[in-house]
Order: sequence, then C-alpha cells, then structure tokens
Amino acid sequence: MVIKSAEFVCSNTRIDKLPAPTLPEYAFIGRSNVGKSSLINALTQHKGLAKTSQTPGKTQLINHFLINKEWFLVDLPGYGYAKTSRTNRSEWGKFIKKYIFNRENLQCVFVLVDSRLTPQKNDLDFCCLLGEKGVPFVLIFTKADKQSKMKSENNIELFRKALLTWFEEVPPHILTSSETRAGCDEILHLINDVNQRFTL
Repeated sequence: MVIKSAEFVCSNTRIDKLPAPTLPEYAFIGRSNVGKSSLINALTQHKGLAKTSQTPGKTQLINHFLINKEWFLVDLPGYGYAKTSRTNRSEWGKFIKKYIFNRENLQCVFVLVDSRLTPQKNDLDFCCLLGEKGVPFVLIFTKADKQSKMKSENNIELFRKALLTWFEEVPPHILTSSETRAGCDEILHLINDVNQRFTL
C-alpha cells in the first residue's frame, strides 16, 4: 500500500461524535512513552501528522486520520505513566475502553510495546483485556533501531511466553523502527489485506 494522503479529521472523547463508521478503522495504542506518534508519522510518511513530544502522555483524545480516503488510522491515548492526574487517567481509561469495545468498524488494535523492555505488567494486562473481549489485535514492537536485533527478539520471545499463560495462541507481531521505517510496510500490507475483506 502506498500512502497518497493522510488528513486529520477530528479529536474528541465522545463516541457519539466520531466519524460515521462506514470505513475500516485501525487503532494504535501503547504505553505513554512507546513512540506511538513517531511510528504513525513514519507509517504515513507525514512527519507532523501525529504530534510527538518529549513529555509522555501527550495524546489525550481519540484522534482520527483519514488515509487515502479509504480507511481511518486512530491514535489513542497511551496507558501507563503520564504526567496528569489520576482522575484524568481514569477518564482516559473509560472512553478508550468504550471506543474499543463498541466501535463496530474497528478492524484491529495495534498494541505498541517497547522492544527494549522485558514484559511489562500494564502491556500484558491490556493485551489480556483485549483477549477477554475478543478484540482482534497485533503486537507492534517499537524502537528496533535502539539495540541489537538479538536483544529485541529475546524480549519479544519473553513477551510471547508471558502471553501464553493466558492465550492459547499469541497474536501476530511486527518489529518496527520509526527511524528506519522497518516494519511499516508489513503493517500497511496487513491493513490492506483486511481492507479488501471489509464489510459492515
């Protein structure tokens, strides 16, 4: 898939104010400092599409981007650490879950995990929550350029083994880098395949 256009559509927390669910939708979510915005910009090859920040937790709304006028990329607030109040984090949790569990055109959640880290509880807990609710998801391991491929693969294997204590089968995974665009074509290929089968 070639990204010809990427347009910001809206930001909000109101599920009833989201774009009409007539196109396939793919959500990106992860820990607050996982490099989500950078990966979205690399994926779309639009440098300033998603706002990056040195401060974790910059994204606090459901952000919709229309890609190629054919599908929506959705940038969700991160979970885990963020410099905001506990009340705000609780509110984020509520509308994120409401969106993920009720959005009828949501085809897949891409769960971003830092490949430099051993399995983190909040990443595992979020994956298990998706599994319990039957929400399709793919694991996207980020920051592959920050260490050797062997170290990344070791951490990926540890994460997969941890998930196997809850899952009979671990979802697919892709190792990525926003610096080199490694893994971006794989993500786009996966999205393109699902788009071909999309029906409401």
